[in-house]
Amino acid sequence: MKARDIFDFILLAAIWGGSFLFMKIAGPEFGVFPSMALRTGVAALMLLPLVLMRGLGEQLRMHWQKTLGIGVLNSGLPFVLFAFATLHLTAGFTSILNSSVPFWSALIAWLWLGDKPRRLQVLGLVIAFIGVVMLVWGKVDLQPGGAGWAILACLLATLLYGLSANITKRVFAGVNPLVSAAGSQVGAALCLIPLALFNLPDQNPSAAAWAATLVLALVCTAFAYILYFRLMRNLGPTRATAVTFLIPVFGMLWGVLFLDEVVSARMILATLVILVGTSLSTGLINVKKTV
Repeated sequence: MKARDIFDFILLAAIWGGSFLFMKIAGPEFGVFPSMALRTGVAALMLLPLVLMRGLGEQLRMHWQKTLGIGVLNSGLPFVLFAFATLHLTAGFTSILNSSVPFWSALIAWLWLGDKPRRLQVLGLVIAFIGVVMLVWGKVDLQPGGAGWAILACLLATLLYGLSANITKRVFAGVNPLVSAAGSQVGAALCLIPLALFNLPDQNPSAAAWAATLVLALVCTAFAYILYFRLMRNLGPTRATAVTFLIPVFGMLWGVLFLDEVVSARMILATLVILVGTSLSTGLINVKKTV
């Protein structure tokens, strides 16, 4: 991995770890659909002029259908699910569930693309699943006011991220990362804006909520997705989605520093188990036989 890729990798983890913090601030005042429609819409408005300025308009026109589609799967739907989850879960807890993305990516690659895993990778899938169970054990309460639906929303969002990573691997070869980022945010915004118009907040959100939404759009979405698609191009989907290994570290850190959240011993232990399992399942940890 080149030095630039390492820098992009760590920076992206820090930015996306912060996205849970900003969703936690913006969501209660804006509502789920308006906050995420603003997030994707502002990001699209920022990215589209950059595409045109760099002479990539023709490439966007050629690939508009698949970029819009991946935007719904990789941005629109997961953003809404995570925004809903942060209304009921801490930013740190939500970011830990997000670390299961490589688990889903490896599982889908196996079941859909026929990328048959080795025994060690199967073991990793099992370990990662155990880590998720450890984290949510006793918390999946589907009664009104319980955290169960929020947890299920997180897991569905990570499943969609894993699916999107494998689709990107198949159909986005040779597409400029800026084109992928811009097209995907346009697709997500077109999906969310109609829903947002029917769910507008009753009163104007505070300055803090507006600031959090703008940071989500400009930094955690527009800039972050340029980094992400560049890593996808340079490293491939398995290693690129491994950025989620670091996201819980930053998610818990920002939650403790800015929201006074408490990190429990079980959260830390579950994070370590998930990371070990996903590292094995994606091949990032490869135990070789020695003679």
